[in-house]
Amino acid sequence: MSGGLLTDLYELKMAASYLRHGMTGQATFSLYARKLPPGRGFLVTAGLAACLDFLEAFSFDQDDLAYLADVERLPPETVESFGRLRFTGDVWAMPEGQVVYAGEPLLEVTAPIAEAQLVETVLLNHMTFQTSVASKAARCVLAADGAELIDFAFRRTQGIDAAMAVARTTAIAGFSATSNVEAARRYGLPAVGTMAHSYIEAFRDERTAFETFALDHGRSTFLVDTYDTVAGVRAAIDVARRLHLPGTVGVRLDSGDLAQLARKARQLLDGSGLRDARILASGGLDEYAIADLVAQNAPIDAYAVGTKVGVSADAPYLDSAYKLVEYDDRPVMKLSPGKVTAPGKKQVFRGLDADVVGLRSEKAPPGHVPLLVAVMREGHRLTPAEPLAEASKRCAAALARVPEAARALHEPVPPPVRQSPSLTRLCTQVRAALAAA
Repeated sequence: MSGGLLTDLYELKMAASYLRHGMTGQATFSLYARKLPPGRGFLVTAGLAACLDFLEAFSFDQDDLAYLADVERLPPETVESFGRLRFTGDVWAMPEGQVVYAGEPLLEVTAPIAEAQLVETVLLNHMTFQTSVASKAARCVLAADGAELIDFAFRRTQGIDAAMAVARTTAIAGFSATSNVEAARRYGLPAVGTMAHSYIEAFRDERTAFETFALDHGRSTFLVDTYDTVAGVRAAIDVARRLHLPGTVGVRLDSGDLAQLARKARQLLDGSGLRDARILASGGLDEYAIADLVAQNAPIDAYAVGTKVGVSADAPYLDSAYKLVEYDDRPVMKLSPGKVTAPGKKQVFRGLDADVVGLRSEKAPPGHVPLLVAVMREGHRLTPAEPLAEASKRCAAALARVPEAARALHEPVPPPVRQSPSLTRLCTQVRAALAAA
């Protein structure tokens, strides 16, 4: 897909005006979250790979141009200008899986202003959604305290593209597998699945269903709560022992008092000699439910998490922004109440006590390291697409360094983010220039 029409109409109108008036200077836009959602002490970046894919392919094909001419009635010279457009800019960004806080750029785009303006909508779409989901998933990882997590969100996400993104971003956050087979194929993830209640109901009794499934597929995880959970566990044990199933079998608990049922299941499995059998829990789980089960010492080996992570249910959006910070070497800023922006190309410097947002041209403060890196130059990636395993490793390391107060599930307190003296001086200078204009 060319992607030229994947934008809001006002972006096209602004870009047309820039081109008509010969405004081809380099513009830098900064994409960031103005504030953290309620209940969040940090965010985890995701969506950069999709953004870079989009930017590399950006163009207007003949059908796009015909629509702009025939339906939107743009002048022929404007349509011709759009036909020549490609993204030729540079991108600096946080690598995926990095922890970020409010006011810190997730990425910055520098390109001729029409190009940089037209790509705003898609960049915000990818970064906002995927960062929201990755942040929710990361909180589940922290809550699970080492237990395995599996993405079960496909049937509840808001669209198929969203389901693919959820499988990928949850893997970045630390999930080990997905039920989404196409996502598993595309991203090199393990595909996992058990069985549905309908399968069990289709047989004359639960034991026959388990036995048939095991004979067809070998090692199995049996869904045991269709009728009576404890009886279901006993039926699963009987089938596993009689058939001498290879490898590790498991039982899945999907309803009821999961902590109590997990303890009973563990007792029955261990008592039958199936000490290696795994207990999988599912059913409306999120970080709060998982943390409660962990606090109860529920003997659960893995959690299948679906709806609430797939839509980031308690924080389904970010107050994200994509704002012009420099045009034609002139730093610019917005002074709207509650939405003031900081001018100039940025860098984020991470320290042990606090992060500092400064200018890209300045050196890191003592004890701090820069987080934004160059990922695209003149419209082309600087390196091949990063393996998911690398982003996941980065996320695990970043989460380990998040202060305890920011990791809290309830009333988290993020660490402070300060402006560098250089950035503060530039803000003052630009304000003064605007006041004098």
